[in-house]
Amino acid sequence: MNSLLIIDDDQQLGLSFAKILSQEGYTPRNAFTGREGIESVKKSRPDLVILDIRLPDMGGLEVFDEIHSLFPKLPVIIITAYSTTETAIGAINKGAFDYIYKPFDVPEMLAVIEKAMVAGRCMSSPVDVNPDGNRFSDREALIGNCSSMLELYKAIGRVSATDATVLIRGESGTGKELVSRAIYNHSSRADKPFVVINCVAIPETLLESELFGYEKGSFTGAVHRRVGKIEQARGGTIFLDEIGDMPLSIQSKFLRLLQENNIERLGGKEPIDVDVRIIAATNRNLETAVAEGTFREDLYYRLRVVTLTLPPLRERREDIDIIAIYLLTRLSAEMSLDNPGITDESLNKLKRYDWPGNIRELSNSLKKALIFNRGAPIQPEDINLYSNHTAQPGGRQQSAAEADDILPWIRRILHSTEQERAFDYCLDRVAALLVKEALAISGGNRSRAAKLLGISRPTLHAKICKFALDTKSDDPC
Repeated sequence: MNSLLIIDDDQQLGLSFAKILSQEGYTPRNAFTGREGIESVKKSRPDLVILDIRLPDMGGLEVFDEIHSLFPKLPVIIITAYSTTETAIGAINKGAFDYIYKPFDVPEMLAVIEKAMVAGRCMSSPVDVNPDGNRFSDREALIGNCSSMLELYKAIGRVSATDATVLIRGESGTGKELVSRAIYNHSSRADKPFVVINCVAIPETLLESELFGYEKGSFTGAVHRRVGKIEQARGGTIFLDEIGDMPLSIQSKFLRLLQENNIERLGGKEPIDVDVRIIAATNRNLETAVAEGTFREDLYYRLRVVTLTLPPLRERREDIDIIAIYLLTRLSAEMSLDNPGITDESLNKLKRYDWPGNIRELSNSLKKALIFNRGAPIQPEDINLYSNHTAQPGGRQQSAAEADDILPWIRRILHSTEQERAFDYCLDRVAALLVKEALAISGGNRSRAAKLLGISRPTLHAKICKFALDTKSDDPC
C-alpha cells in the first residue's frame, strides 16, 4: 500500500511533491483537473488521494463526493491555500481524512500521509477469523483453535452486531487491534471511518487537541480552526489503544462523549454532536488504576459495557504451531521472499518459550529469521530469543547473552577506556547496520526497507540521514 494520487492544478507543486514522495518509497501520480483525477481513480484505485480544494473545472468537494461514492474507505487528504476552514471542515464531515494548509511543511505532510496510509489499511484490510490458520494467508487473521480463542470468536460475532462500547483487555502483543478491526469489519459501521488513536504515542500536551480539535485563537499558534479525530470519525468507529494511560484531565471530557454523545473543541463554547462507536483497549489493570486514583471509576464502568479478554500466548501453546506457519506465509509474502518453511525442532523451540511479547514478539522473531535465512527451512539456531525466560530441558534458562553473538563486540566496547557514551555508540552502530542491511535486501527501495524494519518511511529517511548512509537517492538530508 503505497500508491498516491495528487489532484492539484498547480503543476509545479504537484510534480515537485511527487518527486519527494517517490524518494520516500511511495508510488505517486498526478492529475491537474478534477475530472482527470476522478477518471484516474476509476482506472486504478490508489491507496491515498491528496486533493486540492480549488480546481479549474469543478469544486474540490464535488470531486471528493464522486471519489467517496466510488470508494468510501479510500482516505483523502484535503489541501487548501485559502484561509477559510469551512469548506475543509465540510469535507471532514463528509469523511475526508484530514486537511492541510498550503504551503505545507513537508515532514508534517509526510507524517499525515503515513497516518492516512495506516488508516486506509485498517479500513480496507479485512481481519479474518481463521481458527486453523490454513486460509487467507495473505491477510491478517486471528489464529487459534484453543477453547479461549473459540469463545472470543463467538463474542466478536455477537458484539459486532451492536453499537455497544467494547473494552479489549490483554497483554501487549496479543492482538487487541486485530480484534477491534474484526469488530469494525463486521459491524453496520464498516463503510464509515475507522480511526486509531494510541493514547501513549501522542504527548499529553497534544492529545486533547488531537482528540477534540480546537478553535482559532484558543492557544498560541492556533491560527485556524482544527477538527479533531473524534469529529473525523463521525458515523464510524474510534479505537483508543492504551486507554489506561489516558491523562485524568482528558478522561473527564471523554466521559462526556460517552454520556452525552457530544464534545467541545478547545476554546469552543458550543457542544458538537457526534455519532461514534468506541472500542478501547488496555494492557493495564484498570481496577488497580481506579484504586490508585489514576483512572476515573465512572469512566471505567462506562467502558466495560462489553469486555473481551485475549489470552497470552504462553497460555495457548497448542496454537503456536499454526500461528508460526501462518506468520511465515504472510511475512514472506509481504517482504517478497520465498517461504522456506520451518522444522519441527524449531516449532518445538517456539513452544517451549514463554513469549512475554506474545504474538508481536513471535512475528518479529520470525521476520528476523526470514531476513537472514538463506532458503533452507528455518532451524532452531536461526531463531534468536532475547528474553531470559526461554524454557530449556531440565529447567535451565537461556540468557539473552547466550542467544546473541553480538555480545563479544559489546564487551570490547564497554571495556574500552577511549569510548565515551558507549550506550549511544552501540545503539547507533547496530541501528546503522540494520538500516544498511534492509536497504541492501530491498534493493534500495525505501518502502520495502521500512517494512522490513517495522518503521515508517519518514523514520527510515531520518536514520539514513543521521548515519550518512550512501544510497542512490538524491533526497537531501
